[in-house]
Amino acid sequence: MVKVDKIIPGGQALGTLDDGKKIFFWNALPGEIVSEYRITKNKSHYIEAIATKIENPSPFRVAPKDDCFLSTSPWQIINYDYELKLKSELVAEIFREHQIDITPPPVITDGNDYYYRNKMEYALYWDNNTNKISLAFHARGSHHKTPITKSSLERPEIFQKAEQIVTDLNNRHEEARKYQSLLLRCNQKGEVSGGLYENHHPHPVFKNLTDAIFGREYSYSPNGFFQINLPVYETALTEIKRHITTDKVLDLYSGVGTIGLSVASDRHLTLVESDNHAYRELCKNCQEGVFEGGPEPGKARSSATTPVATGVVDAPRKNSPLAVFAKSEEALGYIESELTVILDPPRAGCDAKLIDRLLSVCPVRIIYLSCNPATQARDVKLLLQKYQIDTIKTFNFFPHTPHIENLVILNRK
Repeated sequence: MVKVDKIIPGGQALGTLDDGKKIFFWNALPGEIVSEYRITKNKSHYIEAIATKIENPSPFRVAPKDDCFLSTSPWQIINYDYELKLKSELVAEIFREHQIDITPPPVITDGNDYYYRNKMEYALYWDNNTNKISLAFHARGSHHKTPITKSSLERPEIFQKAEQIVTDLNNRHEEARKYQSLLLRCNQKGEVSGGLYENHHPHPVFKNLTDAIFGREYSYSPNGFFQINLPVYETALTEIKRHITTDKVLDLYSGVGTIGLSVASDRHLTLVESDNHAYRELCKNCQEGVFEGGPEPGKARSSATTPVATGVVDAPRKNSPLAVFAKSEEALGYIESELTVILDPPRAGCDAKLIDRLLSVCPVRIIYLSCNPATQARDVKLLLQKYQIDTIKTFNFFPHTPHIENLVILNRK
């Protein structure tokens, strides 16, 4: 018998064994007693496990919508209002761990907690009894595949297309072992693109999709980076736009440009991206923009000096954004004192050289959106030497999962 104490950052439930060893559960909630569990990882100082039998279930426990919930969305067992409360408290706890005392921030949602994902990747399962392929997900904590007949996280158009593809494979008597996975993406119009990844073959190039954000069309590849939950993302962009008050804006880690172009297209806007594919899409999305150092020969023309660690670079004309092909930590010359800097880094957070440059130059405002509040809090703690927190808001981009999207607005002291 193990009593569950709390949910920890990362989404698992924490308990303590009789010998003092910590155990991290999926499928368990605070206050519950786990009487049976399946160990998925056994380390010298901790255990990871899946609870299989619960005594005195939490009043916040609900029946999961999908049999495959542990693979895709392990928080399907949590009442949705309680999920929002948990995420707010977890953000505050993470920031306190970095000696930043904040009030649990509001968690913003559009209330659509199912059928919101515009991208899904499926495994393919071979049934030896029927000699047919089924859609599947990998079971949490193992390499085994679990066949599925439904999934409630992605938009219905995606699952319908996936079923059609599997039907075609079975009609052709294909075998699952030939394929790595099936990736599909859907835009807001319900158009689906993507397809099969075949083992031992290069990934195919899929037809691009387009989506409108604030009336502006964005082009993106199904297997590239683009936001999973656009309606909630637009809510976050509305909040970000409210804090754009400077004439110059620098969007670092810009991806295909959806943040900067959505909130600051009427400013002197510079966008920096280092991924080849994302940068190409960024150039398309900039339309009449100016391009610096890009990977497409014949399309790059410069209106700025090469980015360096110090020095000021001329900003582009208004309504003519400058797209820069560079790592954000190598584009430090674009950071000036009288501008707003937008940060949306990967889970690892910001590079130390970038943080040092921000502290040295001190731009007017830093807008920091993060999918990992732990590395965000680490970076914010450093930035508080020269900045103060204006706003913290949390957005539920990924309902029924532990993932948290957090926005921090920092103003120069």
